[in-house]
Amino acid sequence: MAGIVNAQVNCWPLLMIGGSSDTYQEGMGAFQELDQVTLCKPYAKYSSRPSSISQIPNVIYKAIKTSISGRPGPVYVDLPANFIQGSLSQESFSLSKLMPDSPKSLADPLSVEKAITLIQNAKSPLIIIGKGASYARAEKEINQLVEKTGIPFLPTPMGKGVISDTHPLCVAAARSKAIADADVVLLLGARLNWMLHFGLPPKFNDSVKFIQVDIFPEEHFNNSRIHVALLGHLPLVVSQLLSIFPLSFKYPSTSNYLQSLKQQITKNVNSNNKKFEDTTIPMSYHRAFWEIKKRLPSKDVVFVSEGANTMDIARSIFDVHEPRCRLDAGTLATMGVGMGFAIAARVYYPNKRVVGIVGDSAFGFSAMEIETAVRANLPLIIIIINNNGIYHGLDTQAYNITPVNNLPSTALLPDIRYDLIADATGGKGYFVRTPKELGDALDDALKEENK
Repeated sequence: MAGIVNAQVNCWPLLMIGGSSDTYQEGMGAFQELDQVTLCKPYAKYSSRPSSISQIPNVIYKAIKTSISGRPGPVYVDLPANFIQGSLSQESFSLSKLMPDSPKSLADPLSVEKAITLIQNAKSPLIIIGKGASYARAEKEINQLVEKTGIPFLPTPMGKGVISDTHPLCVAAARSKAIADADVVLLLGARLNWMLHFGLPPKFNDSVKFIQVDIFPEEHFNNSRIHVALLGHLPLVVSQLLSIFPLSFKYPSTSNYLQSLKQQITKNVNSNNKKFEDTTIPMSYHRAFWEIKKRLPSKDVVFVSEGANTMDIARSIFDVHEPRCRLDAGTLATMGVGMGFAIAARVYYPNKRVVGIVGDSAFGFSAMEIETAVRANLPLIIIIINNNGIYHGLDTQAYNITPVNNLPSTALLPDIRYDLIADATGGKGYFVRTPKELGDALDDALKEENK
């Protein structure tokens, strides 16, 4: 159920098939009897049990089509035990043909013109790229939009890579200032939820105007601050904007807004660079991440990031250059997804290096998936940033002198040897405390092709 809700909130397609007790035992107190169809309905786009074995193909077809059409989401199909173990002649049912592509729609032309007018008259416009843009595979159109208009852009965590983080108009390093000073914001596959502070002051300007491109009509009314709603398939809607923008329009690179953002970026980058040089032991997040960043290849890397501080700080340090190459806890902030995401990423991207950078608490939710990766011969690099707790724990000395009843609920046992889980399952584990040890371990791990 956590997986279904996670897919619902993140708008990801998911087909879940569950087994259930025999239909003729319904209501009799059968083994593990539960009305799973009703349980899933509030969190799934479609939740159903076929009425007979012959109906299974039709229900599966409808479930998959529903999952991927419009705003993607989870679907549930319930298969009773007597269906799973049953049989019937092939002639008694027909299999559906190959599923056609979902229909795609354009936005209302009048709304597109309103959006263009707003952007042209803006003094400090900003484009925010959400993970919906990544899922819609709108990278080509969005790159063209940014190049043509010269408007700065800000990616959300999983919108990173739709345009490379190293693009000169990427203002992620000045995120707070970019959203605070913007007067018109174009949302591309991004929602005004908690991740964007609901679009409200004080994070956003009280008079800011939002243009939202989304495939889900109700999303445009989820926040009353949407001034122009562009309903449609993101690549097509961005193409509409591109076709109407006057050839002469180009947001000036000398504008006060853009220059102030560049100054803030320089200031923040310099501040981070000083943190990278920190020599204290235990290592800081910034120093550890710097040692990792220096050694990872610049391309063909999939980042999986999970945890509290670990995930938040890593987001601002590791650059992503390709779409759909960064996964984290997502909009629902579900803990325990890191190892599953890393395994799935390695299956989907067999020629990319998959690197999971996770906190110790987050890793603890699904640590034994290391065994799954070993059993499936999936080479992964999993780096656990251990601070002995949730957000923060205690060092060994402080832990030992603190009475058990007085330990904070966020504390975990210090210096757990998570690396030994890899050794125990047939992988390879490293335990490091210093920048040199971390660098040497990562150099060694990058040579491994099969573990």
